[in-house]
Amino acid sequence: MDNIVLIGMPGSGKSTIGALLAKSLKWSFVDTDQLIFLQEQMSLEEILVKKGLAYFLKVENQVNAQLDVKQAVISPGGSVVYGKEAMEHYKKIAKLVYLSVSYDVLEKRVGSLKERGVAAKEGMSFQDIYQERRVLYEQYADITIEEQGRAVKEIATEIEHILIPGAI
Repeated sequence: MDNIVLIGMPGSGKSTIGALLAKSLKWSFVDTDQLIFLQEQMSLEEILVKKGLAYFLKVENQVNAQLDVKQAVISPGGSVVYGKEAMEHYKKIAKLVYLSVSYDVLEKRVGSLKERGVAAKEGMSFQDIYQERRVLYEQYADITIEEQGRAVKEIATEIEHILIPGAI
């Protein structure tokens, strides 16, 4: 296995857990939202406001589908699962780990959808987004990690134990 991709809702801890896991494995850590920011020279929320959802999803799909790394823990945005090419690419180059968190916990963590830069169709509530994406995360995941009531270090260690036996 060359890479690990963490998928899940905004607020699920992909970046925090990913950075810890990468450090423990001595792998690189890639936050694809940062790559989108560097390419577009705009924050995610600015892209969504100025260029629209369709443009954002196209860019997100392209950035993720073209990512060429080895021995990396990758943290894509929560909407990456809408990109067919991105997900096909990740299935070829990585193990996908779904960080599963209850809706109630996520709602407390996320706050404003607009300020967070959450990609959503007009009129969708956070609950709608959660229900729609959860199915896709489960579909693409090689493994699912339940986060409820657990520390980020414990979750990172569990992922490492499962995907890289004997690494610890």
